[in-house]
Amino acid sequence: MASIRPSAHLADVRYEIRGALTRRARELEAAGLDIIKLNIGNPGRYGFETPAHLREAVAANLHDSEAYGHEQGMEAAREAIAAQQRARGARHVEVERIFVGNGVSELIDLSLRALLQPGDEVLLPSPDYPLWSAATILNDGVPRYYRCLAEHGHLPDPDEIEALVTPRTRALVLINPNNPTGAVYPRALLERLAAIAARHRLLLLSDEIYDEILYDGTPFQPLAEVAGELPCISFGGLSKVHRACGYRVGWMSLSGDPARSAEYRDALQLLAALRLCANVTAQWAVQPALQGAPTIGALIAPGGRLHEARRAVAEGVAASAYLDLVVPGGALYAFPSVRADRLAGFDDNAFALRLLEEESVLVVPGSSFNVPASRHFRLTLLPPPAQLAEVFVRIERTLARMAAGQQARPVAAHA
Repeated sequence: MASIRPSAHLADVRYEIRGALTRRARELEAAGLDIIKLNIGNPGRYGFETPAHLREAVAANLHDSEAYGHEQGMEAAREAIAAQQRARGARHVEVERIFVGNGVSELIDLSLRALLQPGDEVLLPSPDYPLWSAATILNDGVPRYYRCLAEHGHLPDPDEIEALVTPRTRALVLINPNNPTGAVYPRALLERLAAIAARHRLLLLSDEIYDEILYDGTPFQPLAEVAGELPCISFGGLSKVHRACGYRVGWMSLSGDPARSAEYRDALQLLAALRLCANVTAQWAVQPALQGAPTIGALIAPGGRLHEARRAVAEGVAASAYLDLVVPGGALYAFPSVRADRLAGFDDNAFALRLLEEESVLVVPGSSFNVPASRHFRLTLLPPPAQLAEVFVRIERTLARMAAGQQARPVAAHA
């Protein structure tokens, strides 16, 4: 019998954060090796706990969680999200313009499905969080990448972005604070990007899931406040700031002139209704999360675990003969690069595989984030600082072996 062929859409879809390297790591674990997994930003797997008042809210309302809910989310949850967005300066944010989903991942797909016609283009950062590329492709869109180079602090060049705009461009995506680089976008840059969206009538999509994970006083500027009357969707959720990944609760807030996005809002509601509703049980945690006392501050302040993990990564890179790093201003990741003058011909996938098989450390190659010819790799800041210090000892050994292997290669004779 003929084998079942997958959709052709998947030919250009990749998600190496949980891909072939992760499968190899599981094989090595099954063989008895202890693998240090730095591939996923999953706080609960590193000893971080969801705040108690969120757990208590969920437990207290289990009896009222057994029926389908509103397709856009519980009203109390949406009211809390709308209040947060208005407090941040977003305009025209009302309950009917808030959508709760099973994580931001579901809402990214939904927002693009409601927007794109076949062949429409979406401006995405390179590096990007690869779900954005995947959702664009799976909804018949075309990713167009703007570079966020390390030599520019992983911040984009607005002129380069505008040069990519064509008559088919529909949206401009920002990830701020950024995954994978940790870059945090200053207000002046956001103002220039909003101006591009205004000139070309683009929908702004701002992934702000790490909005409160910031280091050394780095300020966070919400895009919606800068965008003003421009249509803008801001994405947030419980997974990172509130360490509740398994709750699968994300939201998107549609701001700007309602008249310009009324039909699009209705399309979002239709798609939300088709999947019936988001997880009702976990939505009880939204209101206490947004209206209760903040809980992330102690972790990101000097001496806090995330701050000290970031310090351990920065010190590990500074001590390396092979690595460079733009120290992250926010989020849960670092994106080091391997210096070309110390290791020519570097292959990020080959490096990641050797690091896994020879040193039992799992990282994600930079090319997995849609960076061509990448010399980068991503690791999470969630492990204890002492373990991250050990990781960089192992990384240095791997890079030294790779460099020695290059030097040992015989030089081909000229014909």
